[in-house]
Amino acid sequence: MDNRRLLLAVLLSLAVLILWQYLLPPKPRPRVPTQTEAGSTAASKTLGTPAGTATPAPGTAATPAGTVASAPGVPSASGATPALAGPPAIAEREERVVIESERGRAELSNRGAQLVSFALKQDRTADGHPLELVRIRSGGLYPFGLVGADLNPLPIDGGLFTVENRDPSGVTFRYNGPLGTCRKTFRFDKDGLLTAEVTLPGRNDWSLAFGPGIRNPTAAELGSRYQSRSAVWYLGTDVETLDTRKADRRELPAGGLHYVGIEDSYYLTAVLPGRSLGKVVLQPVLLETGTGGVVTRFFPLPPKDQITKEQESLGREFLLVLHPEGDTLGVNSYWGPKAYERLAALPYGLDKTVDFGTFGIVARPLLVGLHWIYNNIVHNYGWAIVLMTVLIKIVLLPLTHKSYVSMRKMQELNPKMQSIRDRYKGKMKDKQGRPNLEAQRKMNEEIMGLYKAEGVNPAGGCLPMIVQLPILFAFYRMLTAAVELRNAPWAFWIHDLSTADPIYILPIVMSLTQFLQQRMTPMAGDPAQRRMFMMMPFVMLFLFLPSPSGLVLYWLTNNVLTIIQQGVYNHLKQRQEA
Repeated sequence: MDNRRLLLAVLLSLAVLILWQYLLPPKPRPRVPTQTEAGSTAASKTLGTPAGTATPAPGTAATPAGTVASAPGVPSASGATPALAGPPAIAEREERVVIESERGRAELSNRGAQLVSFALKQDRTADGHPLELVRIRSGGLYPFGLVGADLNPLPIDGGLFTVENRDPSGVTFRYNGPLGTCRKTFRFDKDGLLTAEVTLPGRNDWSLAFGPGIRNPTAAELGSRYQSRSAVWYLGTDVETLDTRKADRRELPAGGLHYVGIEDSYYLTAVLPGRSLGKVVLQPVLLETGTGGVVTRFFPLPPKDQITKEQESLGREFLLVLHPEGDTLGVNSYWGPKAYERLAALPYGLDKTVDFGTFGIVARPLLVGLHWIYNNIVHNYGWAIVLMTVLIKIVLLPLTHKSYVSMRKMQELNPKMQSIRDRYKGKMKDKQGRPNLEAQRKMNEEIMGLYKAEGVNPAGGCLPMIVQLPILFAFYRMLTAAVELRNAPWAFWIHDLSTADPIYILPIVMSLTQFLQQRMTPMAGDPAQRRMFMMMPFVMLFLFLPSPSGLVLYWLTNNVLTIIQQGVYNHLKQRQEA
């Protein structure tokens, strides 16, 4: 048992690798959607612009060939035409109306009274433009568009609504004509939520659509294992998610539903049910895209046995479909970043969508600490991570000091333990080659007696590693979930702490400091065991190469501080020996 400390360290190192693979499993890289040629095999239902047809104006609904769509004011199969409610209300031309809150700018087209743009004022793209949350498309169904039971856009989505009661934070649209009768009201409330009320008099076979997806991810984001895209809902006591890569149609009852939405790693579109909501359908769809990633068409995901090889390469997203009970539906909706502190201040539980993982109890204080350092000491999240690491190192100093003392005593005891092992070397097996359990027991008792007499805990050197594992994974979860670190620069070539170092300098330097730290750390055991431990820095290098730069910066800073600490210990030991 003289190698217990080393064996425990080996097991812990293996645990790091196993936990890393378990908590951060490699995800398949989704291929960037490419435009499907006209005439290709497609699903029978079309939600966007059909391939091979002229692109309609934004908001114009296109009814696929072979489908029959009915709407208020259009003759039904029986030949009856619902009566129009009130005087005609049809605009002469298409126009767009902008309403604003403190954080968002919503642009609505009077063609179908749909949301064609939602730009965030305080969030930017990599090139400095306001971040757009509505997926760019060439036409067809937009958020707050109306669909029928077959999920095809209703003809009234192509109608030109009149604009009524317009002010900077709200607007009412009304249509009354040959395509039917409809009224839609939009307004930002005091919390910055976009409220909507939609009425189709005398009709209850319609639904309100959101999506597909959220914002306009780049090719790099689509291929990153650290960027998730999913549907999210809060039903009962737990938040549940469904990844777009594991797309599956889901129906959620309105009863007990706190909210449902579409999210990625940093942004969220969440619908908070209002009055008259019957159920919500999470409908997976396939996206065909053209130049610049513009969506040209999207349609429901076919059954697995009917998906063509061409369709397997298309992008997948969720379309949120809200089914009302009756002819009126009212909802509130959140459009914005998954900023934990802001969401926690709202009374809806939206902060639960910020996934800090198993170590959320550690990640949340780390995020609060980073915000405080950023706001009060240094206006740079990279240096805030460095200062946070220094503070963590100071807090853990008593544990690391105890670990150093324990490792040094183990190193000093190594000759005595080797002497005990040599004394029992010829007694560990009997004449038949079977293990001599009695001899092993006596040897272990002598070694444990030696530990007790010298006051050494063989597992003492492993305690700081055990304590730092939750911090490591908490930092990872925080850096991949905290929208504040998106596009946050540090210095030199590091322009985004939430993504990997583009030239890998940071992880290479981290690996070298890990190697130097291993060389400086006192270690008991034979040379073969030492060589095994010296391989760990290279294993860590491959683990950290694709990791967010902020996480690598934390580990690099921790290594440098450990090297300084170890250098001080070694200097004091040399002075003591002298």
